[in-house]
Amino acid sequence: MGEIFETQEEVPEIKEKLHRVGITNLRTVAKINWKGKLYTFIPTFEITIDVPEEKKGIHMSRLVESITETMSEAVEEEVSRVHSSLEELELAIIKRLEKKHPHKRAEVWIKTHLIIGKETPASKKISLEAYDVEVGVIKDETKGKLEKVLKVTVIGNTACPHAMANNQGKTHIQRAIATLEIQTDFDEEIALEDMVEVVESSFSSPTYTLLKTVDENAVVQKMYQNPKFVEDVAREIIFKAKQRFKGRIHVRVVSLESIHKHDVIAETWY
Repeated sequence: MGEIFETQEEVPEIKEKLHRVGITNLRTVAKINWKGKLYTFIPTFEITIDVPEEKKGIHMSRLVESITETMSEAVEEEVSRVHSSLEELELAIIKRLEKKHPHKRAEVWIKTHLIIGKETPASKKISLEAYDVEVGVIKDETKGKLEKVLKVTVIGNTACPHAMANNQGKTHIQRAIATLEIQTDFDEEIALEDMVEVVESSFSSPTYTLLKTVDENAVVQKMYQNPKFVEDVAREIIFKAKQRFKGRIHVRVVSLESIHKHDVIAETWY
């Protein structure tokens, strides 16, 4: 076998620092034990580090190896040694990277689905609901910071109060998609389920995967009893989030309008 050339260590022709270099769209399996409750996720990873101007590139295989080793430990040691949160898993990956790739800044991002069992409003059946979540850990040695970003996306319903006021109580209804994002210190304990609850409780009504006829009736009645503009939803989310969570908060709500050819957005941050 011939000599292996470490071309990544060569000096590049153009010397410019790269702030984020790594891998993306890497899918695997993770087990998380959050306060005694075991979750199994199929996360999609994005892992990046910074690369100085005098270095041509990074060893991509070492990034993959860092993830694989960490995941294998979590699976082999079973529930007693499973990571306590997605961000703890990400920090473990960053610590492995430190041994393999010198860097000043590292980021690990996970996109996955959080499954929560919800009781339907009338029949009291359990409906398994999937929520898009994203968790990132950012370690910046130059600033001495270790932060995390938590994001949940939730689908709900809204009923238009303007049409209701001008149409003898009749109105148009639509689905709305709301995203709540919090950037905070790594040690700040925030549950993704709590973030989902803040968002979901701010719509005219939640949506459900499983609905019997009596549940459909209950959802419609709740929407008509609780009409909201997309602006109302965004305001309620930010208000509740400020009461419950510490950090920089970003809210974006998109109303998928049922009688217009356009959609409507409301966005705010704190």
